[in-house]
Amino acid sequence: MARRFKLRPVGESGSESDDETPFIDRREFMRHSFNTAAGVITVASLGSVGFASLLMGQAESSGGDSAVRYWVPTGAEDTVWYGDSHLEPMTYQSFVDAASSSSTGMAAAQGVWSGLPINAIYVPHEENKTAALVENKPRFQFLDGYAVDGGYVGSGYEMDDDSQFEPLRIHDNLIIVFSRCPHLCCIPGWQLVANEFTADQWFPNGTDSGGNKLFCICHSSRFDPTVIEKNRNTNRSDGAQFEYFGIKRTGGPAPVGMPLVPFVLNGDMIEALPDFKDWYAYCD
Repeated sequence: MARRFKLRPVGESGSESDDETPFIDRREFMRHSFNTAAGVITVASLGSVGFASLLMGQAESSGGDSAVRYWVPTGAEDTVWYGDSHLEPMTYQSFVDAASSSSTGMAAAQGVWSGLPINAIYVPHEENKTAALVENKPRFQFLDGYAVDGGYVGSGYEMDDDSQFEPLRIHDNLIIVFSRCPHLCCIPGWQLVANEFTADQWFPNGTDSGGNKLFCICHSSRFDPTVIEKNRNTNRSDGAQFEYFGIKRTGGPAPVGMPLVPFVLNGDMIEALPDFKDWYAYCD
């Protein structure tokens, strides 16, 4: 059952007016985000703040309200299951339908919320949570998280133990992930390239083996969206460290995983919540 939380305007806390953000289409998105052949990003020339703004466009057309919207990369219109839904609001039933044709029962989509890149991932957690922990029976797992220096940070189980994190608790077989790679702030995707990390298969315990990883085509960082851990990252603009709950980094140059975004179902509509906005500032 969908949980109920009070929705708050995303534009709180002194955020800039939506009208100040320039519109950019998908071809501009690809041009400014990375060169897929060379893996060269444009952060150096644009600055990270300008880079983020150019990537996701203006709020009016790219999810400036609480709605989470599909983002279809240029060239993927005929290869992703949501290829004809660019900038349309995400619906829960569409993920259920897409998962029904998957051998693992998983489905995911690139998206945008309030100008931020996200990935929404559906996992048949309720169906599999009491079954044996075996290959191709995916579920969400709570594991320990470790900082870059190897020090223990905490367990994903803590998310269920503290009431302040209630909006993040697993529900409706779905999670939303803020999709900026902690390596160089590129945007990892879901099954946009075919390799061993993106195949439709699943192994337990958050190993780098198997498929269904969020894969960053810029520098090959991989993330397991079925493993929830507590971890620590650094805000690049002021050097402040913060702890967060997110998905596990399993390989590549990224130092840590990516944080979760809380959400609710408003009927069939998927709507994100701005409760932990500070977690998404590590690329500023």
